[in-house]
Amino acid sequence: MVYLILLVAYLLGSLPFGYILTRLLHGKDIRDFGSGNIGATNVLRVYGGRSALPVFILDLAKGLVAVLLARAVSDVPTVYLTAGFLAMLGHSFPIYLKFKGGKAVATSIGVLLALSGWVTLIVIACFLAIVSLTRYVSLGSIISMLILAPVFWLLGFELPYILFGFAAAILVIVRHHENIGRLLKGKESKLGRKG
Repeated sequence: MVYLILLVAYLLGSLPFGYILTRLLHGKDIRDFGSGNIGATNVLRVYGGRSALPVFILDLAKGLVAVLLARAVSDVPTVYLTAGFLAMLGHSFPIYLKFKGGKAVATSIGVLLALSGWVTLIVIACFLAIVSLTRYVSLGSIISMLILAPVFWLLGFELPYILFGFAAAILVIVRHHENIGRLLKGKESKLGRKG
């Protein structure tokens, strides 16, 4: 049963809501516009908030539901933390889009909501602070994930949570490698600027 839930977590994470909703709402492939990413940030830049908000909510829900399903069948932290990470992995490497997906930030927030309200608040506060200061969504995403493992540790969570924090940070950083290159060159797009 546990292995089935883990498989479901990955398949759930793989659902490409950014691709699906923009196809339904606009009749176009979001991958052909902006950064080419299927996540909510690219949808926001290309089609605006009315299209991006449902994408963000649904991508977040994938992580939340994956963890809640796993917790329904197991109270072992390693199991539901793995389910959450697999949902993030599914979003980043979706089987439905030849393993070319998003950057797992919204999905990671859903996972955190299922794990700890306090950790979620701290991570979101960090993200909002960085974005408000720099207008770089990518930088806010990277830094907010980098603090995840230390926050789990400071709040007294067990080792599996801390390891999940490290794994989540590595995944998000790897998925942002192109953004990091553009940040270093001063060519990264800021929030509010299309393209």
